[in-house]
Amino acid sequence: MLLGQLEVLIPDCNLETLSDGRGGIFSWVPKDDIKEFTLLYFNPGKIRGNHFHPEFIEYFLILQGNLLLSTVDANSGKIVSNLVGAGFCFRTPSGVSHALQAITHSVGISLITKPWKSCKEPIVYKEVI
Repeated sequence: MLLGQLEVLIPDCNLETLSDGRGGIFSWVPKDDIKEFTLLYFNPGKIRGNHFHPEFIEYFLILQGNLLLSTVDANSGKIVSNLVGAGFCFRTPSGVSHALQAITHSVGISLITKPWKSCKEPIVYKEVI
């Protein structure tokens, strides 16, 4: 499933873990090799992003909270947004602008395909929201 050029990842669930009462185990399998991951905290009302990454692909997994995810649709040029929460995971290709605005206190993990410090230009600011 796509949101603009962002790819929404659907996890696989080990159903046995739900039926035996222990809780759930959900797994995402990225198609790209992950080289670094970072824990991010969001304060309500604040925006992170409004940028793109020219040198790597970014995966993002929301652990807690509710955020507005926004990007620009390549075909129409319009901003597309979706309310997302815990367990939502998406893949952002290189060069695709994106932003997250926290509705509530939120926590997520960013996973990237090239170490940040190895990039000549890891981030380019481009306003989305």
